[in-house]
Amino acid sequence: MRLTRRGWIVLVVLPLMLLTAFMMSLSGFLTSPAKAADSVSELSLTRTVSVTVQQGQSLWAIAGTVAPDRDPRDVVADIVQLNNLDGGAVSPGQQLFIPSA
Repeated sequence: MRLTRRGWIVLVVLPLMLLTAFMMSLSGFLTSPAKAADSVSELSLTRTVSVTVQQGQSLWAIAGTVAPDRDPRDVVADIVQLNNLDGGAVSPGQQLFIPSA
């Protein structure tokens, strides 16, 4: 019995691809850095202040104003994460929570 090229793909390559995809997804779950706190005493609160976005302001400008001693990229990333923003766009009048030191 002789296998055709399509037979080799179906018999060997396809299962290897499926196994690789499964292993990659499993490794993503096992190496995930997110971990819930084991107890209430391990939880920490992030102190925040509320800021209203003014006309012409960007996250970069807000980050430079509220934390001039920190890298603006880190402050912008914190603001995006804290406010669950889908990107860097903000609109005038929008209320943002800003991490404070």
